[in-house]
Amino acid sequence: MPSFQSLLNDTASSVELALSEMLEKQGDNLMSNPIRHAVLGGGKRLRAFLVIHSCNIFDVQKETATQAAMAIECLHAYSLVHDDLPCMDDDALRRGKPTVHVKWNEAIATLTGDALQTLAFELIACLPKVDADRKIELIKKLAKASGMQGMVLGQAQDIQAEKSERSLNLDDISSLQRNKTGALIEWSATAGAVLSDNSDKELLNYARSIGLAFQIQDDILDIEGDTILAGKRLQKDVSAGKATFVSLLGIENAKTRAKQLVEEAIQALSIYGDKAEPMRQVAKFIIERKL
Repeated sequence: MPSFQSLLNDTASSVELALSEMLEKQGDNLMSNPIRHAVLGGGKRLRAFLVIHSCNIFDVQKETATQAAMAIECLHAYSLVHDDLPCMDDDALRRGKPTVHVKWNEAIATLTGDALQTLAFELIACLPKVDADRKIELIKKLAKASGMQGMVLGQAQDIQAEKSERSLNLDDISSLQRNKTGALIEWSATAGAVLSDNSDKELLNYARSIGLAFQIQDDILDIEGDTILAGKRLQKDVSAGKATFVSLLGIENAKTRAKQLVEEAIQALSIYGDKAEPMRQVAKFIIERKL
Protein backbone atom coordinates (compact mmCIF):
# COMPACT_ATOMS: atom_id res chain seq x y z
CA MET A 1 0.00 0.00 0.00
CA PRO A 2 1.40 3.46 -0.87
CA SER A 3 2.25 5.83 1.96
CA PHE A 4 -0.40 8.31 3.00
CA GLN A 5 1.63 11.23 1.67
CA SER A 6 1.90 9.51 -1.72
CA LEU A 7 -1.84 8.88 -1.72
CA LEU A 8 -2.54 12.49 -0.80
CA ASN A 9 -0.20 13.78 -3.51
CA ASP A 10 -1.62 11.40 -6.12
CA THR A 11 -5.18 12.43 -5.28
CA ALA A 12 -4.25 16.12 -5.47
CA SER A 13 -2.50 15.61 -8.80
CA SER A 14 -5.42 13.73 -10.34
CA VAL A 15 -7.91 16.39 -9.20
CA GLU A 16 -5.62 19.17 -10.43
CA LEU A 17 -5.43 17.52 -13.86
CA ALA A 18 -9.19 17.01 -13.99
CA LEU A 19 -9.78 20.66 -13.05
CA SER A 20 -7.32 21.86 -15.68
CA GLU A 21 -8.95 19.75 -18.39
CA MET A 22 -12.42 20.86 -17.36
CA LEU A 23 -11.44 24.54 -17.47
CA GLU A 24 -9.79 24.02 -20.86
CA LYS A 25 -13.14 22.78 -22.19
CA GLN A 26 -14.81 25.96 -20.92
CA GLY A 27 -12.89 27.92 -23.58
CA ASP A 28 -11.01 31.21 -23.25
CA ASN A 29 -12.66 34.48 -22.30
CA LEU A 30 -12.06 37.46 -20.03
CA MET A 31 -12.53 35.36 -16.88
CA SER A 32 -10.42 32.33 -17.86
CA ASN A 33 -7.06 33.45 -16.48
CA PRO A 34 -8.30 34.74 -13.10
CA ILE A 35 -10.30 31.54 -12.59
CA ARG A 36 -7.35 29.31 -13.46
CA HIS A 37 -5.13 31.40 -11.18
CA ALA A 38 -7.58 30.93 -8.31
CA VAL A 39 -8.28 27.22 -8.61
CA LEU A 40 -5.10 25.68 -10.04
CA GLY A 41 -1.51 25.31 -8.90
CA GLY A 42 -1.62 24.78 -5.19
CA GLY A 43 -3.41 23.63 -2.10
CA LYS A 44 -3.58 20.33 -0.28
CA ARG A 45 -6.92 19.34 -1.89
CA LEU A 46 -8.05 17.93 1.46
CA ARG A 47 -11.72 18.47 0.66
CA ALA A 48 -11.29 16.68 -2.67
CA PHE A 49 -9.48 13.86 -0.87
CA LEU A 50 -12.38 13.49 1.55
CA VAL A 51 -14.90 13.38 -1.30
CA ILE A 52 -13.00 10.76 -3.28
CA HIS A 53 -12.27 8.49 -0.35
CA SER A 54 -15.74 8.76 1.16
CA CYS A 55 -16.98 7.71 -2.28
CA ASN A 56 -14.57 4.77 -2.25
CA ILE A 57 -16.16 3.48 0.97
CA PHE A 58 -19.47 3.10 -0.89
CA ASP A 59 -18.04 2.03 -4.28
CA VAL A 60 -19.14 5.19 -6.06
CA GLN A 61 -17.66 5.24 -9.56
CA LYS A 62 -14.34 7.06 -9.94
CA GLU A 63 -15.59 9.44 -12.65
CA THR A 64 -18.46 10.55 -10.44
CA ALA A 65 -16.26 10.94 -7.35
CA THR A 66 -13.69 12.99 -9.25
CA GLN A 67 -16.28 15.41 -10.60
CA ALA A 68 -17.80 15.88 -7.13
CA ALA A 69 -14.27 16.54 -5.83
CA MET A 70 -13.76 19.16 -8.56
CA ALA A 71 -16.98 20.85 -7.47
CA ILE A 72 -15.91 21.26 -3.85
CA GLU A 73 -12.52 22.58 -4.93
CA CYS A 74 -14.21 25.22 -7.10
CA LEU A 75 -16.48 26.17 -4.21
CA HIS A 76 -13.54 26.32 -1.81
CA ALA A 77 -11.52 28.43 -4.25
CA TYR A 78 -14.43 30.88 -4.54
CA SER A 79 -14.48 31.24 -0.75
CA LEU A 80 -10.74 31.96 -0.65
CA VAL A 81 -10.90 34.57 -3.41
CA HIS A 82 -13.65 36.44 -1.58
CA ASP A 83 -12.00 35.92 1.82
CA ASP A 84 -8.81 37.58 0.52
CA LEU A 85 -10.61 40.76 -0.60
CA PRO A 86 -9.81 44.05 1.18
CA CYS A 87 -13.34 44.16 2.61
CA MET A 88 -12.75 40.75 4.25
CA ASP A 89 -9.27 39.59 5.36
CA ASP A 90 -7.33 41.82 2.94
CA ASP A 91 -4.62 39.29 2.06
CA ALA A 92 -2.07 39.81 -0.70
CA LEU A 93 -0.69 36.26 -0.76
CA ARG A 94 -2.42 32.90 -1.23
CA ARG A 95 -0.64 29.60 -1.84
CA GLY A 96 2.56 31.53 -2.47
CA LYS A 97 0.99 33.61 -5.26
CA PRO A 98 -0.54 37.09 -5.41
CA THR A 99 -4.23 36.96 -4.57
CA VAL A 100 -6.68 37.56 -7.41
CA HIS A 101 -7.56 41.12 -6.41
CA VAL A 102 -3.85 41.98 -6.23
CA LYS A 103 -2.98 40.44 -9.60
CA TRP A 104 -6.10 41.88 -11.31
CA ASN A 105 -8.47 44.06 -9.27
CA GLU A 106 -11.28 43.80 -6.73
CA ALA A 107 -14.05 43.68 -9.32
CA ILE A 108 -12.43 40.81 -11.22
CA ALA A 109 -11.78 39.00 -7.93
CA THR A 110 -15.44 39.31 -6.95
CA LEU A 111 -16.56 38.01 -10.34
CA THR A 112 -14.00 35.18 -10.20
CA GLY A 113 -15.47 33.99 -6.92
CA ASP A 114 -18.99 34.29 -8.32
CA ALA A 115 -18.05 32.24 -11.39
CA LEU A 116 -16.36 29.51 -9.35
CA GLN A 117 -19.39 29.21 -7.08
CA THR A 118 -21.79 28.72 -9.99
CA LEU A 119 -19.35 26.34 -11.68
CA ALA A 120 -19.36 24.14 -8.57
CA PHE A 121 -23.13 23.68 -8.78
CA GLU A 122 -22.96 23.10 -12.53
CA LEU A 123 -20.47 20.27 -11.97
CA ILE A 124 -22.78 18.57 -9.47
CA ALA A 125 -25.84 19.04 -11.69
CA CYS A 126 -23.92 17.30 -14.48
CA LEU A 127 -22.52 14.41 -12.42
CA PRO A 128 -22.25 11.31 -14.61
CA LYS A 129 -24.07 8.09 -13.74
CA VAL A 130 -26.03 9.64 -10.85
CA ASP A 131 -29.82 9.83 -10.71
CA ALA A 132 -31.58 13.16 -10.35
CA ASP A 133 -32.63 12.63 -6.72
CA ARG A 134 -29.02 12.12 -5.61
CA LYS A 135 -27.85 15.20 -7.51
CA ILE A 136 -30.60 17.32 -5.97
CA GLU A 137 -29.72 16.09 -2.48
CA LEU A 138 -26.03 16.86 -2.99
CA ILE A 139 -26.83 20.31 -4.40
CA LYS A 140 -29.18 21.05 -1.51
CA LYS A 141 -26.56 20.05 1.05
CA LEU A 142 -23.84 22.10 -0.64
CA ALA A 143 -26.10 25.15 -0.84
CA LYS A 144 -26.78 24.86 2.89
CA ALA A 145 -23.12 24.22 3.76
CA SER A 146 -21.86 27.18 1.75
CA GLY A 147 -24.67 29.64 2.38
CA MET A 148 -26.43 31.52 5.16
CA GLN A 149 -26.55 28.47 7.43
CA GLY A 150 -22.92 27.50 6.83
CA MET A 151 -19.79 29.09 5.42
CA VAL A 152 -21.28 32.53 4.68
CA LEU A 153 -22.72 32.68 8.19
CA GLY A 154 -19.33 31.74 9.61
CA GLN A 155 -17.64 34.52 7.66
CA ALA A 156 -20.25 37.00 8.91
CA GLN A 157 -19.70 35.80 12.48
CA ASP A 158 -15.97 36.31 12.01
CA ILE A 159 -16.41 39.86 10.70
CA GLN A 160 -18.82 40.73 13.51
CA ALA A 161 -16.40 39.34 16.11
CA GLU A 162 -13.66 41.70 14.88
CA LYS A 163 -15.90 44.71 15.53
CA SER A 164 -17.46 43.51 18.77
CA GLU A 165 -16.31 44.76 22.16
CA ARG A 166 -17.18 41.38 23.67
CA SER A 167 -14.47 38.74 23.40
CA LEU A 168 -15.51 35.38 21.98
CA ASN A 169 -15.54 32.38 24.28
CA LEU A 170 -14.80 28.78 23.34
CA ASP A 171 -18.41 28.01 22.38
CA ASP A 172 -18.53 31.11 20.18
CA ILE A 173 -15.36 30.17 18.31
CA SER A 174 -16.45 26.54 17.93
CA SER A 175 -19.76 27.69 16.41
CA LEU A 176 -18.03 30.19 14.12
CA GLN A 177 -15.49 27.69 12.84
CA ARG A 178 -18.03 24.89 12.47
CA ASN A 179 -19.80 27.17 10.02
CA LYS A 180 -16.87 28.90 8.32
CA THR A 181 -14.54 25.91 7.92
CA GLY A 182 -16.37 22.82 9.10
CA ALA A 183 -19.47 22.99 6.89
CA LEU A 184 -17.58 22.30 3.64
CA ILE A 185 -15.54 19.58 5.33
CA GLU A 186 -18.79 17.94 6.44
CA TRP A 187 -20.17 18.08 2.90
CA SER A 188 -16.95 16.57 1.52
CA ALA A 189 -16.73 13.72 4.01
CA THR A 190 -20.39 12.71 3.57
CA ALA A 191 -20.55 13.01 -0.24
CA GLY A 192 -20.01 9.28 -0.78
CA ALA A 193 -22.89 8.36 1.51
CA VAL A 194 -25.22 10.86 -0.19
CA LEU A 195 -24.29 9.71 -3.71
CA SER A 196 -24.85 6.06 -2.78
CA ASP A 197 -28.05 6.77 -0.80
CA ASN A 198 -26.58 5.51 2.48
CA SER A 199 -26.70 6.91 6.00
CA ASP A 200 -24.14 9.66 6.60
CA LYS A 201 -24.44 9.65 10.42
CA GLU A 202 -21.00 8.21 11.20
CA LEU A 203 -19.25 10.25 8.51
CA LEU A 204 -20.94 13.40 9.79
CA ASN A 205 -19.62 12.71 13.30
CA TYR A 206 -16.18 12.11 11.80
CA ALA A 207 -16.32 15.34 9.80
CA ARG A 208 -17.43 17.48 12.73
CA SER A 209 -14.45 16.28 14.73
CA ILE A 210 -11.86 16.79 12.00
CA GLY A 211 -13.38 20.14 11.06
CA LEU A 212 -12.67 21.54 14.52
CA ALA A 213 -9.29 19.79 14.66
CA PHE A 214 -8.41 21.42 11.33
CA GLN A 215 -9.15 24.89 12.65
CA ILE A 216 -7.29 24.30 15.92
CA GLN A 217 -4.24 23.25 13.91
CA ASP A 218 -4.64 26.36 11.73
CA ASP A 219 -4.58 28.48 14.89
CA ILE A 220 -1.48 26.64 16.09
CA LEU A 221 0.26 27.13 12.74
CA ASP A 222 -0.65 30.82 12.81
CA ILE A 223 1.70 31.00 15.82
CA GLU A 224 4.28 28.30 15.07
CA GLY A 225 4.15 28.08 11.27
CA ASP A 226 6.55 29.30 8.59
CA THR A 227 5.28 32.05 6.27
CA ILE A 228 7.27 30.80 3.27
CA LEU A 229 6.13 27.21 3.77
CA ALA A 230 2.53 28.28 4.35
CA GLY A 231 2.51 30.60 1.32
CA LYS A 232 0.39 33.16 3.15
CA ARG A 233 0.59 35.78 5.90
CA LEU A 234 0.74 34.34 9.42
CA GLN A 235 -0.06 35.73 12.89
CA LYS A 236 -2.78 37.93 11.41
CA ASP A 237 -5.27 36.82 14.08
CA VAL A 238 -2.82 37.75 16.83
CA SER A 239 -2.16 41.11 15.17
CA ALA A 240 -5.89 41.76 14.94
CA GLY A 241 -6.40 40.77 18.58
CA LYS A 242 -8.87 38.03 17.59
CA ALA A 243 -9.74 35.22 19.98
CA THR A 244 -8.61 31.81 18.74
CA PHE A 245 -8.48 28.29 20.13
CA VAL A 246 -4.84 28.94 21.05
CA SER A 247 -5.51 32.25 22.80
CA LEU A 248 -8.31 30.68 24.86
CA LEU A 249 -6.83 27.24 25.57
CA GLY A 250 -3.10 27.90 25.43
CA ILE A 251 -0.99 26.18 22.80
CA GLU A 252 -0.41 22.89 24.64
CA ASN A 253 -4.06 22.45 25.59
CA ALA A 254 -5.04 23.31 22.03
CA LYS A 255 -2.75 20.55 20.75
CA THR A 256 -4.26 18.12 23.26
CA ARG A 257 -7.80 19.03 22.21
CA ALA A 258 -6.94 18.57 18.54
CA LYS A 259 -5.58 15.08 19.27
CA GLN A 260 -8.75 14.19 21.18
CA LEU A 261 -10.89 15.29 18.25
CA VAL A 262 -8.86 13.15 15.83
CA GLU A 263 -9.28 10.13 18.11
CA GLU A 264 -13.04 10.73 18.13
CA ALA A 265 -13.04 11.01 14.34
CA ILE A 266 -11.16 7.75 13.91
CA GLN A 267 -13.54 5.98 16.28
CA ALA A 268 -16.51 7.18 14.21
CA LEU A 269 -15.13 5.28 11.19
CA SER A 270 -14.93 1.90 12.92
CA ILE A 271 -17.98 0.47 11.12
CA TYR A 272 -16.35 0.93 7.70
CA GLY A 273 -13.31 -1.32 8.25
CA ASP A 274 -10.30 -1.12 5.95
CA LYS A 275 -12.13 0.90 3.29
CA ALA A 276 -11.98 3.92 5.59
CA GLU A 277 -8.22 3.75 6.21
CA PRO A 278 -7.42 6.78 3.98
CA MET A 279 -10.00 8.76 5.95
CA ARG A 280 -8.30 7.74 9.20
CA GLN A 281 -4.93 8.76 7.82
CA VAL A 282 -6.13 12.16 6.68
CA ALA A 283 -7.55 12.81 10.16
CA LYS A 284 -4.08 12.23 11.62
CA PHE A 285 -2.50 14.34 8.89
CA ILE A 286 -4.72 17.30 9.73
CA ILE A 287 -2.95 17.85 13.07
CA GLU A 288 0.51 16.81 11.84
CA ARG A 289 0.64 19.16 8.83
CA LYS A 290 2.96 22.15 8.76
CA LEU A 291 0.94 24.28 6.33
